[in-house]
Amino acid sequence: MERYIGTVVRGIRTPIVKKGDDLVDIVCDSMIKAVESENIQMRDKDVVAITESLVARSQGNYATVDQIAEDVRNKFEGEIGLVFPILSRNRFSILLKGIANSGRKLHLLLSYPSDEVGNHLMDEKLVYEKKINPFTDVLEEEDYRRIFGEEVKHEFTGIDYVSLYKEIAGENCEIHFSNDPKSILKYTQDVLVCSVHTRDMIKTELKDSGANKVYGLDDILTESVNGSGYNPDFGLLGSNLSSDSSVKLFPRDGNTFVRDVQKKLSDYSNKDIEVMIYGDGAFKDPVGKIWELADPVVSPAHTDGLKGTPNELKIKYIADTELENASKEEREAAIKERISSKDDNLVGKAETLGTTPRRITDLLGSLCDLTSGSGDKGTPVVYVQGYFDNYASK
Repeated sequence: MERYIGTVVRGIRTPIVKKGDDLVDIVCDSMIKAVESENIQMRDKDVVAITESLVARSQGNYATVDQIAEDVRNKFEGEIGLVFPILSRNRFSILLKGIANSGRKLHLLLSYPSDEVGNHLMDEKLVYEKKINPFTDVLEEEDYRRIFGEEVKHEFTGIDYVSLYKEIAGENCEIHFSNDPKSILKYTQDVLVCSVHTRDMIKTELKDSGANKVYGLDDILTESVNGSGYNPDFGLLGSNLSSDSSVKLFPRDGNTFVRDVQKKLSDYSNKDIEVMIYGDGAFKDPVGKIWELADPVVSPAHTDGLKGTPNELKIKYIADTELENASKEEREAAIKERISSKDDNLVGKAETLGTTPRRITDLLGSLCDLTSGSGDKGTPVVYVQGYFDNYASK
């Protein structure tokens, strides 16, 4: 029978999850109720995706600001340079509170005109007009205020992040502005790298430049401190504010979880089901210029069938270059034949021009993040059907 529908995405409602709940059972029961209530037929290569916050919450993977402070004290004895944190109440403000609670003097180095995920501290046009060179110029807090004003608010959040971070860290904190991470060595030789995606390169630069101690947020709470949660791979990266005094960490042991969900759903449906955990999507807001991905990865765990990148032909390219004079029936038959007989590896081939060269988990995670949202939809599980279908699929 001819197929007339391609990819279908559904948000799946679940009960409110708390620490200690059997999330495998909750996800599978919610999925089964959903497909049975809507008479949905599960198929091979269907994808069930679970948001990372649900997994971390069921694990009780939380830490307090005092537990963060204790690990920071264990790693640093004197002044600490905090390099390139993102501008976020949800992501960094609570971490800064914990770091400040260590009692160490802090030097906060902010990149400008924006952080690494696109949150702006200032208008880049104003930087140009003021003849400031962001590649070389190091600004102090008094320079920042003199040039840009006493109140500089983020376009979307309405927050003055310099004031917010200064208030959280207290008087025992100095704020500096530079895009060269080595600038921090003017103030201290002990550094905590706070960026997400550039952290490894920055650690290397600082060590090669003679820094004494260099850690990253991914090195804090890699194991439990005074009974805290932890993440052995990402530490504090991927964490979110949970309350005024605690954070929810990125989930751990994800591979066991996705395999257990896969087995239970595959046993129920007698189909080959893929499962993944997802966090932030990997896309950029064209207006606010914010790159959504503040987590260290889109998917911290997924089943083996989701590895790799798409291997797709660009139908538009073939239709425009090879089938311009063919009839409707000839075009359809030719495209289906090309898809059915395509090579297993199309990298570099002209007929792939314009396809998206990204990992499947990054594409799926972005789709799921946009579907579930971050507010009150109440669908922390996303069910995707037909993602691996193509124009030749029956």
